[in-house]
Amino acid sequence: MWVSLAALTLLPTVFSAQVVFNLDIVNANLAPDGFTRSTVVPNGTFPGPTFKVNKGDSVVIHTHNKLTDPNMRRSTSIHWHGFFQARTSGMDGPSFVNQCPIAPSTSFDYVFDTAGTPTLISAPGDYWYHSHLSTQYCDGLRDPADPLAHLYTIITLAEWYHVLAPAGQDSFFKTGMVPVQDSGLINGKGRYAGGPLVPYAVISVTQGLRYRFRIFSLSCRPYMTLSFDNHTFDVIELDGVAHDPVAFQNADVYAAQRLSIVLNANQTVDNYWIRALPVGGSAANNPNFQANLTLAILRYVGAPAVEPTTVDVPGAKMDDSLMHPIASEGPGKLGSGPPDFAMVLNIGTTNAPFFDINGISYQSPSLPVLLQLLSGASKPTDFIPSEQLILLPSNSIIDITIPGTGAHPFHLHGHNFDVIVKSTPNAPSATPNYVNPPRRDVTPINGGNTTFRFFSGNPGAWFLHCHIDWHLEAGLAVVFGESPSANIAGPQSQIIQPDWSALCPTYDSLAPELQ
Repeated sequence: MWVSLAALTLLPTVFSAQVVFNLDIVNANLAPDGFTRSTVVPNGTFPGPTFKVNKGDSVVIHTHNKLTDPNMRRSTSIHWHGFFQARTSGMDGPSFVNQCPIAPSTSFDYVFDTAGTPTLISAPGDYWYHSHLSTQYCDGLRDPADPLAHLYTIITLAEWYHVLAPAGQDSFFKTGMVPVQDSGLINGKGRYAGGPLVPYAVISVTQGLRYRFRIFSLSCRPYMTLSFDNHTFDVIELDGVAHDPVAFQNADVYAAQRLSIVLNANQTVDNYWIRALPVGGSAANNPNFQANLTLAILRYVGAPAVEPTTVDVPGAKMDDSLMHPIASEGPGKLGSGPPDFAMVLNIGTTNAPFFDINGISYQSPSLPVLLQLLSGASKPTDFIPSEQLILLPSNSIIDITIPGTGAHPFHLHGHNFDVIVKSTPNAPSATPNYVNPPRRDVTPINGGNTTFRFFSGNPGAWFLHCHIDWHLEAGLAVVFGESPSANIAGPQSQIIQPDWSALCPTYDSLAPELQ
């Protein structure tokens, strides 16, 4: 199911405070592309509400599971994507990694700080939240749509399915074909071939001003090629990390990635198409899908309220290898020395349509990995199942290499990472960049070898997985158990909320159809 959650934007420190939000996870009949279907959404909308917090705030999110539709999953859990959750690994959200799901007709409080530790700080930037139970977020529980303020606008990119996620997942496992979206959406609006002419989202600008747009990919599968007709933009942030600005004309934004861009409204007063063509899936497999209908309108103040007639002119595509963190982010801070721990993760499809990593297809354990860590598990044989877990040493440089087999956007929980090697089929022997590599928390594995480096300074249970939710459900994931003993003793031990401990007994007592 798709849980349509909204963006969570972290602003620079103003003052520290406790901020409290209420989040009702409900079923609602919505029609973002004109086709009405049941959804799983936060507070009844898609995209969902945007939360705005300051760095250093303590966040309390009262989450109420009010799901009732028997055709979709009725338990749920929420991941706060990009937040490191220092000492609060139990609040990270992935079902059976960090928690048991929230049972229907119950509530759970997500409680965490936005600061982290001195060596591990969530920076001001763009984050989002979404369901992390099976393929639930494909039914709508994902991201935001509304402007935060004048000159400061959120743009969400998503695809939309007319089939419910459980049915799409079952079809995928039977046929081997990943469901093809019916439409693409920009800020929650889009069209499908032969469907109603749903009004496109409009973003208003004033000639002569510069605008920061915060871009969120809420995609469950495809990546989107974003462009603004007749305009160039500067990319200044990747996944919450500020980078030196680089100008491009279009950008491939993969599932779960975020970027901030600055667009100069320096063109003639008129209407211009904003394009976000989904790449992945074809009309041959779903005649409703027509990629070039994924549009929005950039409208200059003073222009008539009509659809644009502009055309797309290909230009320079965003290249991560040209992006470098700003000086205050410490580019290359992990050094050029050999790693303390290195591992190659080979993607396989021996039992297609299921995926495996180093021969193992991920399946959710019966007990959350974090609960096993907190119960004293400290070596591989202590865990059930042991073959799906990789234990990481404390305070070490970690290098993970993944040979490319397709455009799999891999996301690491609990950390961001430096992409020190980013090779492609056209450049299979890329030279490592230890000086100023791009830093983010989602990177596509799309040919050649990709190596990313991070520091294991955040004890907990952390998922590493493909963010194409259909692929994750088919086993394309591993779990890192970081610094096992530090989770239960010492200054980095986990802070456990009482209602977290009650999640598993409540969930385990549910009837099978509710699990």
